[in-house]
Amino acid sequence: MSAGPSLLLIEDDPVLGGSLTQRLRLEGVPHWWARSAAEGEALLRRHRPSLIVCDMQLPDGSGEALLMRLMPELGAIPVLVVTAYGEVAQAVRLLRAGADDYLEKPFTAQHLLEKLRSLPVPPEPPSAPAEAGWRAPTMRRLSEQLDRLARVGSSVLLTGESGAGKEVAAQRLHARGGADRPFIAMNCAAIPAELMESEIFGHERGAFTGATQRHQGFAERAGEGTLFLDEVGELAPNLQGKLLRLLQERRFTRVGGREVLSLRARVVAATNIDLRARMAEGLFREDLYYRLAVVELHLPPLRERAEDVPELAEAFLRHFAAAFGRPELTLSTAALEAVLRHDWPGNVRELRNRIERAAVLGARNELDADDLFPGREAEEIQPLTLAEARDAAEREHIRRALARCGGRIAEAAQLLGVSRTTMWERMRRLGAEG
Repeated sequence: MSAGPSLLLIEDDPVLGGSLTQRLRLEGVPHWWARSAAEGEALLRRHRPSLIVCDMQLPDGSGEALLMRLMPELGAIPVLVVTAYGEVAQAVRLLRAGADDYLEKPFTAQHLLEKLRSLPVPPEPPSAPAEAGWRAPTMRRLSEQLDRLARVGSSVLLTGESGAGKEVAAQRLHARGGADRPFIAMNCAAIPAELMESEIFGHERGAFTGATQRHQGFAERAGEGTLFLDEVGELAPNLQGKLLRLLQERRFTRVGGREVLSLRARVVAATNIDLRARMAEGLFREDLYYRLAVVELHLPPLRERAEDVPELAEAFLRHFAAAFGRPELTLSTAALEAVLRHDWPGNVRELRNRIERAAVLGARNELDADDLFPGREAEEIQPLTLAEARDAAEREHIRRALARCGGRIAEAAQLLGVSRTTMWERMRRLGAEG
């Protein structure tokens, strides 16, 4: 797998799920494990994994229904569908709806890793554009507060729903205080607990098995800039204590080291969890909360800032149009009206992902409401032979790769791991030229 991917596994089988997550942990792949459709949806609202692996049979519903409902919100995140033997037609429906590949049970963890390595993992997409989305009165007030905070070094806690733009606010604060300094972001929920201490503080060569050289942690790399602790509410209790000591003493040592280093960076933390409720339950340290929340600012959800929606939509469209080689893309009047009517439960992240998906898959230069909000699920198809099903899946996969590469065949061939000659031959045989 490429460096730094994360994975969401939606699988209710405790034996299979346990073995897969254990292997992912050993491979150092950040991951989340959902055991039901509801838990999977909640995790997708909170995170943007690099890859999604979803079983079709879940205790509270169908994995197919879950993916069909959420596919427009996933943008270009690759999806791997796990099916039981003989469910090829179901897999093909999902491939046509936007999934990238399928895998039949039973399978080994090694087989899954090989499949994951074969999938095109897109680069991390942009957060909300830096200057877009600040028109609403609440956002203008927040911008003024960030400008004032930029003149001092106080710790800041940003709260708000997942996808509301907390990291964008942190970057805005950082830019106002000195954009030439490092901005180091650490996702507290994506790093395995056993690696967290090394990632924060760094380690010396030989500190533990596999530590072949000195490693600078987030606290050291942040220098005199900003250390951004995203999803800080997910920190394990033992790590909360170590973070508290770091904030209190402003000093630390690398794991396995003796040299005392100074924390020079401003600490900005973010969470979508009610930390006061966590404190009442004994799950989050009260003393750490007050160290982090010297100043606490709230990011309102997108549904409460309708003035910002059109500007954000247009800014994301410009970005993805340029990224996918489709500079002529525009939003129709109907699309803009639909964007304004939508409640945006996934906030800015959902808006970004819907725009990204429409920019990849939209057939016309003017994207309509149906491109952003598909009006119906993928149509039922007539039963296919296995060969026909595989051809159909391969045809759709080639077309998506071409769309992702702006129609450039050489780049699409490289993305799919084949030669340009092979790509031409497959396109002609499968009728995927258009």
